[in-house]
Amino acid sequence: MFTEKDLAQIEKQGISLETIQQQISHFETGFPFLKVLKAATVGDGIVRVSEEESAALVDEFDAQAKNVSLLKFVPASGAATRMFKSLFAFKDDGKSDKSIPEFSERIRDFAFFEDLKTAMANDGVDIETAISGGNYQQIADYILSGKGLDYGNLPKGLLKFHNYEEGARTPVEEHLVEGANYANANGVVRLHFTVSPEHRSRFEALIEAVRPAFEEKYSVTYEVSFSEQKPSTDTISVNMDNTPFRNADGSLLFRPAGHGALLANLDDQDGDVVFIKNIDNVVPDSLKDTTFTYKKVLGALLLKYRQQIFDFLTRIEAGENSDSLISELSEFYETTMFTQPTKDFWMLSNTEKLAYFAMKLDRPVRLCGMVKNVGEPGGGPFWAANPDGTTSLQVVESAQIDMDDAAQKALFDTATHFNPVDLVCSLRGYKGKKFELMSYRDSNTGFITQKSKDGKDLKAQELPGLWNGSMSDWNTVFVEVPLITFNPVKTVNDLLRKEHQA
Repeated sequence: MFTEKDLAQIEKQGISLETIQQQISHFETGFPFLKVLKAATVGDGIVRVSEEESAALVDEFDAQAKNVSLLKFVPASGAATRMFKSLFAFKDDGKSDKSIPEFSERIRDFAFFEDLKTAMANDGVDIETAISGGNYQQIADYILSGKGLDYGNLPKGLLKFHNYEEGARTPVEEHLVEGANYANANGVVRLHFTVSPEHRSRFEALIEAVRPAFEEKYSVTYEVSFSEQKPSTDTISVNMDNTPFRNADGSLLFRPAGHGALLANLDDQDGDVVFIKNIDNVVPDSLKDTTFTYKKVLGALLLKYRQQIFDFLTRIEAGENSDSLISELSEFYETTMFTQPTKDFWMLSNTEKLAYFAMKLDRPVRLCGMVKNVGEPGGGPFWAANPDGTTSLQVVESAQIDMDDAAQKALFDTATHFNPVDLVCSLRGYKGKKFELMSYRDSNTGFITQKSKDGKDLKAQELPGLWNGSMSDWNTVFVEVPLITFNPVKTVNDLLRKEHQA
């Protein structure tokens, strides 16, 4: 199937031939569906924290933060193209949907308005004249194209989102503020952004420009690092008959493999507590307090559960072999880590049970914030059957469910919550061991999509999603968080919502 030239290209890409063959096999057979057993709900898989408990947990986190390694990990490579889909159609063809009138009427409410005004003035165009004359296609052109702000070609992280008296802020700056408030260990704030290669220099320049002011304001020192999606995480594309798709020059076509590819970036990081949150899920300062509170709540719970795991592993390592220890472990595993063991587990000897628990507990831990389902797309919280015979909590995307199976579809539709990419993870285990995250993903999860290139149809493949398949074998706890902590910007008009205008 592959020529010597192909093999050289594959080697240069940093992918093993075995991995390529596995990807092609997935194109041929598809990915198996995940079997969900029931939706996780409050009291049955989702933990609800009272106000009194949350206050105590915040205090616990603040007390422990100085003694642990903290990191804020922000996927920031996403382009803003989809955010401006309607505006592009309006600019190019004059097509107006219901979003365009609101956009036009409230043009002055966007945080980027002053920059837009300046960009147009630099070309001798007065924005107020354009507004009064209804020349909104011209205005859209200055927003989207290189003649003005070039927002149609930038990542979301570099767009002006929120207005303040001292000037507008981008999401990158909002994450710097967040980091100072909950990822602050002894005055040092570590942040890591995953970015696209073509925009990295702009991210670096922005942070260098604003860093001094934020460091002075919050009395912190920022340690900011960047990484790019690795070529070795790209997946091969195939024709509709599953043979390798070739570019016009005969070379193989590799494509970025979705956010699951960022598992390799996360694996390069280290930390006792790692906060993961998308770049566009930010709010102005006036609404940030709840986010600060619940990030600390999740962090405190993570450290609490992790310490319980360490205590159990210490006792097992010391040779304790009692029925009471087995009973304690079983209760913790089932009621705190929300995992049901295999059916034949109770047939094992005490020694075998302890070895099983030692293996299952010594894994990465993640706490996933869950908000009430209000119709937004996102992975839902479910109890699911795992390949090893256990039952555990999984973040499940609709593409992982067999929607032709009426019973499975009905179960999926009962989800009361969803995960808005709000995770707090520990990448370190017992005695400070750094986990190798690739060992805890389910390579039999993923997505196949149909695309086209040069007028030819092709099939593309995404790796296991970062918060579902890539973390499917982690110890997982779901915690309910307030809806105000989830305010993504999917379209430009989302910036006009009260949560972004506060």
